[in-house]
Amino acid sequence: MPQVPQTLDALAVRTWCGLALEALGRAREEIDAINVYPVADGDTGTNLYLTVESATAAVEAVFAGHETVAETGDGRASAGEGRPTLADAVRAMAHGALIGARGNSGTILAQLLRGMALVLAAGGESARTDDEALRLALRQAADSARDAVAHPVEGTVLTVASAAAEAAGGAEGDCGTVARAAYEGARAALVATPRQLSVLARAGVVDAGGRGLVAVLAALVETFTGESPRAGWALGEVRTRVAVAAGPETEATGAAGARPAPGVDAGSADAGCADDRPDDGGRAFEVIYLLEAEDTAVTRLRDRLDRLGDSLVVVGGDGLWNVHVHVDDAGAAVEAGVEAGRPHRIRITHFGLGDAHTAGAAGLPPRERAQRAVVAVVPGEGLAGLYAEAGATTVLARPGEPPASGELVDAVRRAHAREVVLLPNDADLRHTAAAAAEQARTEGVRVALIPTRSAVQGIAALAVHEPGRRFDEDVVAMTSAAGATRYAEVAVAERQSWTMAGICQAGDVLGLIEGDVAVIGADVAATAEAVIDRMLAAGGEMVTLVLGDEAPGAIAARLESRVRETYLAVDTVVYRGGRQGALLLIGVE
Repeated sequence: MPQVPQTLDALAVRTWCGLALEALGRAREEIDAINVYPVADGDTGTNLYLTVESATAAVEAVFAGHETVAETGDGRASAGEGRPTLADAVRAMAHGALIGARGNSGTILAQLLRGMALVLAAGGESARTDDEALRLALRQAADSARDAVAHPVEGTVLTVASAAAEAAGGAEGDCGTVARAAYEGARAALVATPRQLSVLARAGVVDAGGRGLVAVLAALVETFTGESPRAGWALGEVRTRVAVAAGPETEATGAAGARPAPGVDAGSADAGCADDRPDDGGRAFEVIYLLEAEDTAVTRLRDRLDRLGDSLVVVGGDGLWNVHVHVDDAGAAVEAGVEAGRPHRIRITHFGLGDAHTAGAAGLPPRERAQRAVVAVVPGEGLAGLYAEAGATTVLARPGEPPASGELVDAVRRAHAREVVLLPNDADLRHTAAAAAEQARTEGVRVALIPTRSAVQGIAALAVHEPGRRFDEDVVAMTSAAGATRYAEVAVAERQSWTMAGICQAGDVLGLIEGDVAVIGADVAATAEAVIDRMLAAGGEMVTLVLGDEAPGAIAARLESRVRETYLAVDTVVYRGGRQGALLLIGVE
């Protein structure tokens, strides 16, 4: 049995995230099946899982950063800074959930975790780690989530969260006792949700988001006690409980249990509901994006989006927000974000397309699968546009925010093809991409993972992609093109460190070839020239330059001139990458 944390510390947060992810993984399909509110799109369980997966990855990254081995002045090895503080862990958890939040319930869960972090990180290294801190954190979580929703509805995850906080507030004992009280309060509230929301009673199910929160709280109990309060509710047991709990009120609307099983025709369960499907008078699109903006701008944004649509949830703070809304005019919702600040990771879902989540839910014919597609991770908006023009489905990886495997699986689903070529374009994503490929294969998709380590290798692979030829032949050609492309990047050092080229100082310009520092300089253009010279010394036919937003304005012309005058048989192509982290990406084919 893994170590059971005795107090509310960083280890407890790490353990909780891992157990919650496992619990949602087991319950994902069940939760998807009972998802009828606010839209019967059958993805609440998946969205909650992806949100917690992102939170877990962020916490693991914090632990990994503190566990790195550093060398002391006398030559002995020391384990970095040791274990992170509680404040470090909960901030990472909240930030990871925020940037990875998916759907209505995932966005609300992100705010629940942020509310807890506001309390648990308030004291910094001297933060309280006892049962009272947990009680306060659960209360703040419920209040923060309710405040983030424009028009709170009872009988949803908000009700379940409030009940958990109320029960925890009256519990006396250690953290395990408080966690168990919160779980029991949430479970009782979940069973009662059909009495508060008629759409649930008509479908004979409990609230899907609330069911996910109960799973997360069960993981919290296991974190402090080492024992899971329940292995999970089977779908049939949930339906039985609903039929008993809903009582006469349910019978008046068409008794629970009289309808077919959830997921068969749950879309019709929302008839007349404000957030129903488009053909029943509801909104056509779900729009989600991360937003960099000031508080005052977000206040105005809330008002504007509230007029445009419904199911509005805006969570976050400190300059970074996650915006979720259902609208008929997706463009207007994005434009509102542009006016408020800088939106990115924009995701627009049409509820009526009959895609992987909605096919058959409203009697719509399933969309025909394409034969083959390419899914690629790209580091900047400029390259995302370039890849999309070439027909690829893209996943944007912003600096310091690598995508989780769930995001890659979701992109494979969006590609909606029988065969998919996956380009991770980052050596650090090889395990994440492999996990995503394996998951997609279990769903019947033939996936080939090409181990591209840079976006320029992905460009080379995409250039020879031919959907009309045999899958194996196409994969071999793309792999060969990627492998024949050497890659490099020019970036600025953030701190002093040892490198293959010597000691660099913060602010030095680094030229990295195949991931290793090969050149340390003071000038971006001169360093880039040195890198290109080294790469072309081994030969080459084409140089690809991808410029980041912060690259000097004249660098492209200078490098093109350098290549043209020094290497007569070598061509140069230049792309704008946007905010890609590195000042410059270089590829030599």
